[in-house]
Amino acid sequence: MQQAYELKNYLMSEGCSEVGFCSLEHYKKGTLLEEYKGSEKLNYGISIIIKLSDAVLDGIEDKPTHAYFHHYRTVNSHIDNLILKAGLFIEKCGYRYIPVAASQSINGYRGLFQHKTAARLSGLGGIGRSGLFISHKYGSRVRLGTIITDMPLPVPNPFQGDVCGNCRICVGACPAGAITSEPFSIVNPNDTLDRHACSNYMKDNFKHIGRGVVCGICMINCPKR
Repeated sequence: MQQAYELKNYLMSEGCSEVGFCSLEHYKKGTLLEEYKGSEKLNYGISIIIKLSDAVLDGIEDKPTHAYFHHYRTVNSHIDNLILKAGLFIEKCGYRYIPVAASQSINGYRGLFQHKTAARLSGLGGIGRSGLFISHKYGSRVRLGTIITDMPLPVPNPFQGDVCGNCRICVGACPAGAITSEPFSIVNPNDTLDRHACSNYMKDNFKHIGRGVVCGICMINCPKR
């Protein structure tokens, strides 16, 4: 396991806010990762977290800002570079890896593997009503990246708790009405957010800020920070 700790220390030295390890052996079924040849042998995940700038996020009121748009893209690029460097380290150790980009959509709203699932399984936090990952340390103001690998990793017990409790602030704050009042469910993880309503609202209202801009309103209204 020494190589895993060396990798974690390296990623932290390169600017990661948090790094966690998890087992994915029982969580790949039904994901796009399942379609990749050889992925059945890659049963571990590495979750990395980068905290977003509070000063940038505090500038958001009823719409995303240009500063947020560029910050979001820059952090995504940094995460992609980090997971590539981590993957190269893993290969030098004699193992295989698949990088999961920070922001990549395949077949609509799905990614290769859900970052927030890997982060939750790594014990780094939970998933809120808004569908956002809520870090134990940094709340919702984070971006995530994931590496899928066959490198043996020390794994914790996944977080099973409810991070929202009775809070429904994001439900009322969402201008698209995309967030339900139901808490996140591991059994039905997609039931708390209307992705079509969320995406369509952003496309209809914020195209002038930048292509692919994200709203950020649920994030800045979340009291977890």
